[in-house]
Amino acid sequence: MKHSAPFCVLTRRTLLGWPLGLWLAGAAHAQPDILAIIGKDNYLFPAWGTTDAPDWAAIDATVARVAEVRRRLAARGIALVAPVIPSKKLFYADKLVGDDALTPEMLGRYAGIRDRLAAAKVPGFDAEALFRALQAKGEQVYYRTDQHWTQIAADATAQATAELIHQLVPQLAGKPGTGLALGAITKERRYGDLADRFLSPEQRRAAGREIFTVRRATEQTGLLDSAPAPVHVTGNSMVQPYFGFPQKLSNLLDRPVSVNWKPGDVGFWIVLMEYLESSAFRTQPPQVVVWQLFEPNLHLGPNAKGLWDSASLISEQDWSQRLAAALPA
Repeated sequence: MKHSAPFCVLTRRTLLGWPLGLWLAGAAHAQPDILAIIGKDNYLFPAWGTTDAPDWAAIDATVARVAEVRRRLAARGIALVAPVIPSKKLFYADKLVGDDALTPEMLGRYAGIRDRLAAAKVPGFDAEALFRALQAKGEQVYYRTDQHWTQIAADATAQATAELIHQLVPQLAGKPGTGLALGAITKERRYGDLADRFLSPEQRRAAGREIFTVRRATEQTGLLDSAPAPVHVTGNSMVQPYFGFPQKLSNLLDRPVSVNWKPGDVGFWIVLMEYLESSAFRTQPPQVVVWQLFEPNLHLGPNAKGLWDSASLISEQDWSQRLAAALPA
């Protein structure tokens, strides 16, 4: 069974009811010995997306589709912000061994993606640079045995996203004081998702548990279920509330933020499409859509058979038709 978020505005009530089951940001239907790479010091990495050279033709096709989404949203007065979250392997390349080591071309893939999106006028920012700056301060940006980002990396990305939103839309709808108040920090000791799902019991014991930092909901409600959200976040498991990104964004913007997400094997295409086709979007369109993208799977189109969950596949023709219907020119 899979859990995913409904279209909702973040409130204390919805946060307390959120499932803590964590879902992968990549394919989840292959064999464990293929999916988990064990590096030095028991650093774990997802195995999918590892190649010797970027698939620039496929990446260019993705960029073109994202640019079309931006144009169609802009025609309705809605801004698109598309943060691309960089691969964990970029920041712990020294932990990769043998054939899993990144080639110079793969080390430059993120920068190439950002350049292409910028040339296509898709608003975003350099999250790799943000994470490098955190690392330079001794901060961990990804969990050792998990493929997800740490809270401090999610917070930094939320800060950059909020700053970009303020540039694009200086005046957000709604009232000040309706953003989500941030709760106290707590620590949880458990296995990361890669260790828990893809290692043998012996390998899991060797990798060990690690400490996850979680920001709990406050007693202050902060938002009302009926309050319209001027910003909507859509994406995969990186933006689930467990890791804190949408809460931090709401707090920084001082406005409600709605969110929908699904596991990474579903893919970022269908997650956005389901939102654009929803009654929530039709009846209360936001001023800004934040579409979270992910470097390791950016080359995968909406019809990546065998890589996305079969129920989430969309042919290229159907994608174009459904996008045009949801966002008429």
